[in-house]
Amino acid sequence: MVKRISLIFLFLWLAGNCLTRPSVAEATTDSLAFDFNLTDLDNNRVSLSDFRGSPTVLFFWTTWCHFCVKELRLLNNSYAQLTEDGFELLAINIGEPAYRVNDFIKNYHLTSRVLLDEDETVAMAYGLIGVPTYVIVDREGYIRFKGNAFPRNEYQALISE
Repeated sequence: MVKRISLIFLFLWLAGNCLTRPSVAEATTDSLAFDFNLTDLDNNRVSLSDFRGSPTVLFFWTTWCHFCVKELRLLNNSYAQLTEDGFELLAINIGEPAYRVNDFIKNYHLTSRVLLDEDETVAMAYGLIGVPTYVIVDREGYIRFKGNAFPRNEYQALISE
C-alpha cells in the first residue's frame, strides 16, 4: 500500500514539476545534455562532462520499480559489452537515500557506477516522467536517444551518426 501511494505521489509530483519547469524542453533528442554533478556510492563527485569524448548511457531508476530491476539485470549482463564498445554507463538512482541504494546494489551485485540524484534535480532537468528511462549521450554531449527501453540493436548507430 505504501509503495502504491509513493508511486502515485511520485507520478503526480513529476507531472506537476515537468509542466512548470522550462528546462524540460531542453532535454530532447539532439539537444545538448544537461551537465550534472552527482555523488556516487563512494561519495565521489561525478559530472557528465567527465565523460565527454565517450558515448554515455544514463539509466534513471529506483529500487522500488520492478521494470527498473529487470532493466538493471539486463544492463548488468550487458555491461562488459557496452564498455568494450566504448560506452560509459551511469545508473542514476532518483530520490532515494544512499543506505537504501547501497543495500540494493549489494543484493543485486551491480557492476556499473551508481550515482545518487537524491533531490531529483537531474531527473527534472532531463524531463523524466517515469522510470526506467534511458538517455544516450554522444561523444560531443548531445542527446541521441531518450526512452523507457534500451535500444539494444541500434545503440551503436545512434552515436555514430
